[in-house]
Amino acid sequence: MFITLLITFFVVVLVLYFISVSPVGGRGRKIARTAVIAIGVAAALKNLQIF
Repeated sequence: MFITLLITFFVVVLVLYFISVSPVGGRGRKIARTAVIAIGVAAALKNLQIF
């Protein structure tokens, strides 16, 4: 369980990094960041068997 949470965290951080260096506009970048964070939180809660 702990390993899965670490992998989820690193994947979210990696995707957020790729979003920050991509040539997407300001509004699109903000939407993408919000979506990635929401999906990451949902995945973490699912791994903790809360959601």
